[in-house]
This record gives sequence, structure tokens and C-alpha cells, in this order.
Amino acid sequence: MKTRIVRIGNSRGVRIPKLLLEQTGLDNEVAIEAEGNCLVIRPRSRPRAGWEEAFRTMAATGDDTPLDGDVVHTTTWDDQEWEW
Repeated sequence: MKTRIVRIGNSRGVRIPKLLLEQTGLDNEVAIEAEGNCLVIRPRSRPRAGWEEAFRTMAATGDDTPLDGDVVHTTTWDDQEWEW
């Protein structure tokens, strides 16, 4: 598919056809970088994407238990001096 580079203020832009946007899943925010003589446009990655499902899977398989077990560290200071 051919398109033109258009002037946008002091910058330049490329109009991306709707069909390509739908095929690639590109939305409002993207990451753009140069790789050799090519521009690569990717969906912006979201930090922690997929964590919710990973935690759900961990809980379902019992892989979310603390590694140090049920360790309770109490001292006399904890029992006598600590106030909430």
C-alpha cells in the first residue's frame, strides 16, 4: 500500500489507513523506532500487562504461597512495647 508523507507543522506524518490499523491493533499510543533504514511502529507496551492473569493462574495452581512459610518473628519488644 502506498501513501505520502505529509507536512504537520515542522514535522512530517504518515496517514495510516483504517484497514492497517485494524489488522495491527494499533491504537492511540504507539512506539516508533528506526531499525536500519526502516521505521517500525508498534503498539505501546503497557507495564504490567498480563499480570492479572498470571496471578490468577498462580493462585489456581497454589504457586502463590510465601517462600518462607508461616514464619512469625515475635520478640518481647513486639509483645510489650509496640503500640498501634
